[in-house]
Amino acid sequence: MGVIARHLMIMGRVQGVFYRNWTTETASTLRLNGWVRNRMDGSVEVVIEGDEEAVEQFIALAHQGPRAAQVARIDSSDVAVEGLTSFCKRPTY
Repeated sequence: MGVIARHLMIMGRVQGVFYRNWTTETASTLRLNGWVRNRMDGSVEVVIEGDEEAVEQFIALAHQGPRAAQVARIDSSDVAVEGLTSFCKRPTY
């Protein structure tokens, strides 16, 4: 399997429920790179990059998220692999 990258827009009750921390921990566990940030519209934005199987596993887990989250929808699109080497939280956009 090769390295892929996905851009995710996660909608629902996903702010104020530790979704960014959950994302960072889950990405680390799956050995994925990228970033996460809250959006002013209440969504969470993620760019995730790594082994295709691990990225798909992350997306499946993201539909649940942390215990207090209520994910309504995840919009996913392929993006170019940037060769990211870590996972970080970015400021709200």
